[in-house]
Amino acid sequence: MKLLRYGPKGKEKPGLLDEDGKIRDISRIIKDITPATIGEIGKLKKANLKRLPVVKGKPRIGACVANFANFLCIGLNYADHAAETGSALPEKPIVFLKALSAVTGPTDSVPIPRGSTMCDWEVELGVIIGRKGKYIAEKDAMRYVAGYCTVNDVSERRYQGYLRPQTHWVFGKGCDGFGPIGPYFVTKDEVKDPHNLKLWCEVSGTMRQNGNTSTMIFKIPQLIAFISKHMTIYPGDIISTGTPPGVGTGIKPEPVYLKGGDVMRTGVEGLGEQKTKMVQDK
Repeated sequence: MKLLRYGPKGKEKPGLLDEDGKIRDISRIIKDITPATIGEIGKLKKANLKRLPVVKGKPRIGACVANFANFLCIGLNYADHAAETGSALPEKPIVFLKALSAVTGPTDSVPIPRGSTMCDWEVELGVIIGRKGKYIAEKDAMRYVAGYCTVNDVSERRYQGYLRPQTHWVFGKGCDGFGPIGPYFVTKDEVKDPHNLKLWCEVSGTMRQNGNTSTMIFKIPQLIAFISKHMTIYPGDIISTGTPPGVGTGIKPEPVYLKGGDVMRTGVEGLGEQKTKMVQDK
């Protein structure tokens, strides 16, 4: 199933994309798509979806999960991306957290922070956790996955530390609006192999990233096992699994960075596409 949340910010309702590409309101079955209701998604399989009301028009699509606890991200998880940034291959996963204020919808504008000069794009596969867990073994890890989504790990390289090594990744990754997710929460039964999905990012008409999740260094079971050794994971948590090469900071001979008016088209095979516009924050 392709689940989504639609409507104005703060007033989103849960929906489902049917076989005809229409949005069906599922609020009669589950109130919203949140950590508290992820366990209820199975109810939809028993429902007669054609009897659910069709949503009229073209509503705004919001973040595909609401009110989750942890937005976990993995750095340098593609060998060719590490190479283009001049970084050594990690011996174990590099994990950082995005601020929850970074979460935004797949068509919402992304604000460029004041003073930003190195704003960059990063298309990524997002893993949506379905069960609470800690100390999870790799062999059991996929049982904790509820589904997948498209993520854009928008980054400000100067704040991240590319020019100021004493700064921390959190400052370059957690700015408001720097984490578009969705459009869809695609349940894992629809994704045959999450380690063989195309993913791409086009910026203002130029294709910048064109990769495949098959080249990830640390696969999903490794990431879940590693993270859960250090912290509890909860339903709704998102693990953004890293980005392939083609980011702005790696472009030769001169890096290319986002500016006001640029439009990012980012997508992951089978999970839907985002279209977000960069705007200068006031």
